[in-house]
Amino acid sequence: MKNEMAEVLVRVGPGTTMGTLLRRYWVPVLLQSEIAQPDCAPVRVKILGEKLLAFRDSEGRAGLVDELCAHRGVSLFLGRNEEGGIRCSYHGWKYDVDGQCLEVPSAPQLAAKMSIKSYPCIEQGGIVWAYMGPADMRPEPPGLEWSLLPESQRFATKRLQECGYLQAMEGGIDTTHASWVHRFELDRDPMHRDAHANKYIKADRNAVFDVEPAPHGLEIFGRRNGEQDSFYWRVTQWIFPWYTLIPPFGAHALGGHIWVPIDDENCWAWSINFLPDRPLPQHELAAMKDGQGIHVKYIPGTFQPLANRSNDWLIDRESQKDKRSFSGVEGFSMQDASLQESMGALQNYEGEHLVATDKPIVMTRRALYDAALRLQQGVEPPALGSSSQGVRAAGVLLDRSVKAQDWARQALGGLDQPVYTV
Repeated sequence: MKNEMAEVLVRVGPGTTMGTLLRRYWVPVLLQSEIAQPDCAPVRVKILGEKLLAFRDSEGRAGLVDELCAHRGVSLFLGRNEEGGIRCSYHGWKYDVDGQCLEVPSAPQLAAKMSIKSYPCIEQGGIVWAYMGPADMRPEPPGLEWSLLPESQRFATKRLQECGYLQAMEGGIDTTHASWVHRFELDRDPMHRDAHANKYIKADRNAVFDVEPAPHGLEIFGRRNGEQDSFYWRVTQWIFPWYTLIPPFGAHALGGHIWVPIDDENCWAWSINFLPDRPLPQHELAAMKDGQGIHVKYIPGTFQPLANRSNDWLIDRESQKDKRSFSGVEGFSMQDASLQESMGALQNYEGEHLVATDKPIVMTRRALYDAALRLQQGVEPPALGSSSQGVRAAGVLLDRSVKAQDWARQALGGLDQPVYTV
């Protein structure tokens, strides 16, 4: 990829071409549990290069405002969340969830004229979302299947990933790597074991790809040999601008990710498991909470993975030799993250050499790039409407004479269809 294109894709701060596009969507900011109670402690939030503060006011409303007080630039993280707003500890200036100054104790007449930046928030799927774009262009709330389910049917976590969002997200749409880096864990992990899909993924390491543009983004078709008369197809969904849905494994919970930039060189990697029609099994839920599957173990009190760049991702060379882990790193998400972080905070895109199996990556980059440039010309971004986001990934065995794209148009036409899994 040429450096000029890469620079557009990876720069996400205020006023950048890509940052402007990403701000047109609802942004997952933090877990509801991080600001669980009215008047709880505020939480620092850095999203798209902006330093912000999240809090829940006395009425239970979630707010996302500039971290710094308009008076002297003191951090409101050190303030008091009380009586309907966040009060600066330095001189008592107080702000509500809309950023409006409520009190200036030393000059009460000035309060109505003072404010700080704020972003509207909604709460859905256990997540606080913010809209950071133009006020008159706010889209509908997200229509992602998992975000609309009852709490008993979904589980979401987030983790710090120390690289740019693009190279992290590209791992989420690359189904070929599962045949390599995850091959020894597939038979052991509680959210993957006993799935027939594992046999096909491990036996055929060279998937053949086709990619179809769709109203929500891209449908990515990965074909492997199935039985003698069939192909095994994994249909991954990429939804503008940062969502991926993972083809399911057997009867296990479905999965997906969100890749949200913190700044140019770090991102929040969200991992979601869900079941559309029933509560998550208790044994799988317990495993998710223990950091298994696509979730991780943390440094206590943080969202930083226990295995991280500073400790070489706890790579275990004996585990590598004994074929317990292909890369020597434990866990699906950290196996991916370690490899993506090893590229550097920002990958050298001009130095890469792409092959046929990288077609989904090429098309995703192009879709984001074109959407960002078109927005500068006044063309509205794709997939802003919630109805376009209601799609599902799939895993299926099809007769070798069947074209997967034709099958998908019928079978994946809506969320009222069954879950297709192998």
